[in-house]
Amino acid sequence: MKFRLNFKQKISGLLLIFAIIGPGIITANVDNDPGGITTYSLAGGHFGYSLLWVIIPVLILLIIVQEMCARLGVVTGKGLADLIRENFSIKITFIIMILLVLVNITNTITEFAGIAAASEIFGVSRYFIVPLSALFVWILVLKGNYKSVEKVFLVACLFYISYIITGFLTHQPWKIVFEKTVVPTFILNKEYLILIIGIIGTTIAPWMQFYLQSSIVEKGIKKEEYKYSKIDVIIGSIMAVIIVFFIMITTAATIFKAGIRIETASDAAIALAPLAGKFAKYLFAFGLLNAGLFSASILPLSTAYSVSEAFGWESGVNRKFKEAKQFYILYTTTIIIGALFVLFPKFNLITLMYFSQVLNGILLPFIIIFMLKLINKNELMGEYKNTKIYNVIAYISASIIIAVTLFMLIITIFPSLF
Repeated sequence: MKFRLNFKQKISGLLLIFAIIGPGIITANVDNDPGGITTYSLAGGHFGYSLLWVIIPVLILLIIVQEMCARLGVVTGKGLADLIRENFSIKITFIIMILLVLVNITNTITEFAGIAAASEIFGVSRYFIVPLSALFVWILVLKGNYKSVEKVFLVACLFYISYIITGFLTHQPWKIVFEKTVVPTFILNKEYLILIIGIIGTTIAPWMQFYLQSSIVEKGIKKEEYKYSKIDVIIGSIMAVIIVFFIMITTAATIFKAGIRIETASDAAIALAPLAGKFAKYLFAFGLLNAGLFSASILPLSTAYSVSEAFGWESGVNRKFKEAKQFYILYTTTIIIGALFVLFPKFNLITLMYFSQVLNGILLPFIIIFMLKLINKNELMGEYKNTKIYNVIAYISASIIIAVTLFMLIITIFPSLF
């Protein structure tokens, strides 16, 4: 009888975990977007296995930041933009939203650019696939509800397995891979330093904190379910970093070994064909296509959530268009701008990516500072606020992220100094 009771409790707990899981996994994995895949491909393609050690501290930093964000959402029942508006001035909120919208729009453009580049590897015109993708992500949110949309996003996370398969297809020297992952390698090289900063900055972006908290609130996760939300964040972070790991070792074993220079993720996919076969090339390109489509859904959604919360408008995928007009107009507008920039390119997309990095570098330190101030407010968080030990860890982590993003900002604006 006792065994049956314990078994039922374990099954109930497991079912509850599956019911809560979603926001953490989706948020962490969607950041493996075309811009991120390009950064990781350059890291492996230009420096082999020597940058693998970076992924361990990146995993720790990602978990800490995302966990605090999830806790804020669960305890307060409010999105990050909502909390910033209520606890800081309207002026500050407005400035943050302007920067966030600019960042998200430039990122959305790069997502559609990734879709276009990947589709053309398969011989499909961007003028067909980009409008089709834009229509798909628009209908997905407009006609769906939170549960159905979340299921689609979770399935999209599974398709990242293409990078894991590609990693095994390229015949890795696993002993060297393991050594380089746990033992740091330092190279006094400008590009090497920029890529370290890029890996950290790409993996922890401002929009992630807004989207994670908003999706937790819309899903209705309660305080007593917080421990499962924490598991969700940890699983999502580990999954995301595993993909980073396999992208880097794939390009290290092939492109770096062959001495080929690449500039984008699509270059990496094309370069794989003569080195590891067409199957590896198409798997890598498929991962890029999935990442672009996945991210082109999330970035506009994050924009709509954040701005709507900041100005007190109704928001959420569960609401109909007439109930949340501003939310859906923001979502639609971001998609249209992102797709049109790729269909009728008048700007250099690499320049746009740099511009996006600059805006990320400006915004992220402020977001982290606001998060730390909010999560330490006793009247807001009560027993769920940071402990002293956690605060030390959080502030050290935040200081590292802020230092990295500021350094990335300086390098991007003043490259001649380095």
